[in-house]
Amino acid sequence: MEPSAPGSRPPRVVVVSPPFASHAQPLSVLAGALARRGADVVFACGPPFEGFAQRAGVTFVPLAITRNSNTGVARSTPQAAEERRRLDEFLESTRRGAVSALLTQCRHRGQDMLPDPEDTLARIRSLHARLAPDWYVVDQLSYPVTLALHCLGLRYATFCPGHPTYVPASGSALFGVPYAWPEAIRPSGEELAELRRAAREVDTEFTRRFAETARLHAPDAPPPGRAFALASPHAVVFNYPEFPWLPGRPDGGPAFVHGGHGVPAVPPDPGARWEAVLGRLRATHRRVVLIALGTFLSARDDVLALLVRSLRAHLPDTAAIVAAGDRAAALSHLAGPDVHIDDVVPQHWLLGKVDAMVHHGGNNSFTEALASETPALVLPFSSDQFAIAHDAERAGLALCLDPSRLDERTAGTALRRLLDAPPPGLRHWSRRVGRRGPDWVAHRLMGAMEPDGVRPVRPVRAGVVPVR
Repeated sequence: MEPSAPGSRPPRVVVVSPPFASHAQPLSVLAGALARRGADVVFACGPPFEGFAQRAGVTFVPLAITRNSNTGVARSTPQAAEERRRLDEFLESTRRGAVSALLTQCRHRGQDMLPDPEDTLARIRSLHARLAPDWYVVDQLSYPVTLALHCLGLRYATFCPGHPTYVPASGSALFGVPYAWPEAIRPSGEELAELRRAAREVDTEFTRRFAETARLHAPDAPPPGRAFALASPHAVVFNYPEFPWLPGRPDGGPAFVHGGHGVPAVPPDPGARWEAVLGRLRATHRRVVLIALGTFLSARDDVLALLVRSLRAHLPDTAAIVAAGDRAAALSHLAGPDVHIDDVVPQHWLLGKVDAMVHHGGNNSFTEALASETPALVLPFSSDQFAIAHDAERAGLALCLDPSRLDERTAGTALRRLLDAPPPGLRHWSRRVGRRGPDWVAHRLMGAMEPDGVRPVRPVRAGVVPVR
């Protein structure tokens, strides 16, 4: 089954998402935006995420590409015993600080990101035979899918769900090592050296496994090169502001599309219950703060409890809404007239109505807060959150503290400062980001993926020189 000739029908696009809510949300929103631009869009993800496709108004097909998943609260999502053990190990490592968390993620990376490349290749080949799309959109962190598309010679665009350095821009950049750090978190030279050694080993092993799979299953395809840098030769979408200090990209490569956020223009109505929650808090308090540490880190109930105590001690005129995941019951004793605790919250809807947010530096929370012009206190724990916190701080969008060294007074002082004087760069960058929503990205991406609109270039293989 071959795609129809260009121009004879709308382009058929398959958007492939890993089964994680924080990835499926922006990808499904982009899928909906592509459909509004006239594309025939299919959203491919794990079965629990069919609702994302329905809300986006696109077709859904089930596709399993990894063993683990996260439907919105990581610890409440059914997991195999080994996946649960590794999640608990990761969460424990965040208590020891930044480098501890990053080292743990390095150790887990091989199993997480390339579990069964041969099976994924077979699934993508079968999917393509059934649907015959003109091109794909694939999450950058779905490495086995990217490798499969590369081996099969299929046209695709890369969607980068986190900090732009998830696609390394040079040979010296190592996946899992932040390109920059916020002021409050400065690892020692020894810690950074250990982290770089671990990341380099993973980089080398991952690249070896990519090359081995390609040689076996696609001997005539171009070598995939450095695994973490393999991305579309046509278009790479960054769900992230185009800050001028971000690492530069080589000329002559794909179109780099910097969007601003991945949320719909109008948030879903959460219903009368949430209107009542917000109304009750507003009736007795001058300000309301949203505290949400993401789908994984909501398990850090010690930090959530500290933030609640800090608000009560230092900002008695301020109420809080706390997203506590599977720890909501354990924190219920902290609920009261000034604090509402829930397992999940309608974050996008709330961001247009609260006075500030405390988040972990995840890309969705960062860009959503920025798009809604909501001042933020960033507490980065892992992954790309340190790089995002650095950018937020440098752009004057947020304040940042080290969650592993947090105390009530420091948190209270930072929140008071944030509420009394919004960060100086917030309005400027909020307006810029607001102009680059999903529909803007879809328009740029459709243009870049037109067969005649893309320069013939080799696959992105930044840093294919030997890693030393």
